[in-house]
Amino acid sequence: MRYVLGGDAIWETIAPHVSKRTSQHMYDPKGNSTEKAVQPVQFGEFEPPRHLRAIVHRFLDLKTEGVLEQDYRFHALPDACTYLVFDQRDPNIAGVTKLRASSDELNLGREFHYMNIRFLPGVWQSQSAPVGYGMVNSAYTGDLPLIATNRMLCKTDITGAQPILSDLVDQMVARGLVIANPVTEKIFEHMEEIYSVADMAEVARLSTRQLQRTLKRTTGFSPHDFLKILRLQQALKGEPSLSYADQSHFIHSFRKATGYTPGRYSRKFDV
Repeated sequence: MRYVLGGDAIWETIAPHVSKRTSQHMYDPKGNSTEKAVQPVQFGEFEPPRHLRAIVHRFLDLKTEGVLEQDYRFHALPDACTYLVFDQRDPNIAGVTKLRASSDELNLGREFHYMNIRFLPGVWQSQSAPVGYGMVNSAYTGDLPLIATNRMLCKTDITGAQPILSDLVDQMVARGLVIANPVTEKIFEHMEEIYSVADMAEVARLSTRQLQRTLKRTTGFSPHDFLKILRLQQALKGEPSLSYADQSHFIHSFRKATGYTPGRYSRKFDV
């Protein structure tokens, strides 16, 4: 099942062997995977308006169409992105979340509906708007207008969601809570040339010490952990040779980040 909205949105039902068509992005992370045996749920991605594409990677929607026969386990993959999460079944539940350098398996139960904003790495200004990990099951009590936004989202369908989400991001840009990051942009432009932290510093035109300070401040990751995330993302696209010196190193790093060897992961999950 596929729906297209305004030429920008791509909608599909998650199911084994269903390929997804997305537009080309400088950094296009694989943010999640699902068990191959799980019942299908609807998963949608749609692009932000052009003026926000240096800030937002995707708007996302994940929902069931009824009560599933078994719990839905959602494998969240590390992608260095910060997310705003909105529970469409309870307007008071929202949050700000970002994974560390390893994945997390979330049990979403048998009936759910979430809308998310996935921000590009390095744009979220955590000193102004702290990230709270694991806030998707509790009422939001922070200063961002997430509850007001969620109440509007709960009253509309997906065709009305994009302007609501875009307006929220515009407000955050105006307040300096999210800012385009030229350092991570340079890194993404040259990902295939990066094999080490020194390479990363060179393409960013910074010293290693400057890179350490900048990435820690803007992404929350050290250069080493940020590089590990980029390598994992390349591996999920079938390009481990671009990032790992040998197979054993690749297997060890993949297992540390996901909890699975590459072979077991590919048998169990669809990305």
